[in-house]
Amino acid sequence: MHALDVLGDPVRRRILELLAEGELSAGGVGSVVQSEFGISQPAVSQHLRVLREQGFATVRPEGTRRLYAVDPSGPRQASEWLSPFERFFAPKLDALGTELARGKRQRRIAAEEAAAPPMPPTPPTPPTTETTLPKEY
Repeated sequence: MHALDVLGDPVRRRILELLAEGELSAGGVGSVVQSEFGISQPAVSQHLRVLREQGFATVRPEGTRRLYAVDPSGPRQASEWLSPFERFFAPKLDALGTELARGKRQRRIAAEEAAAPPMPPTPPTPPTTETTLPKEY
């Protein structure tokens, strides 16, 4: 099975999203996926098996539980396959990142200005009647 075939299934993508946050038990994965997709625990187990067999997840026993985590080799395979196509979208994503940062900066500045207490006006300095001559005189 190709790496992108593994990622083509929304249930497997969701499981990987959950595992990307940290190690989870099969039951923990199952409870989330069952509630979101309405599938049975055996179906969740089948998806976990596919992820494990295709190099996207690892499993380790801990007592009676089986803990799953992301195996970086699967996502790396998908990334390597996609890398020749990055020239089509990477510059646009970079530009989007720049625009998002610019907007975030503008919102932060506007929020700081709105939160700052208004400065009282500075009274003008009255003119002095004395004139000072340079020390040479």
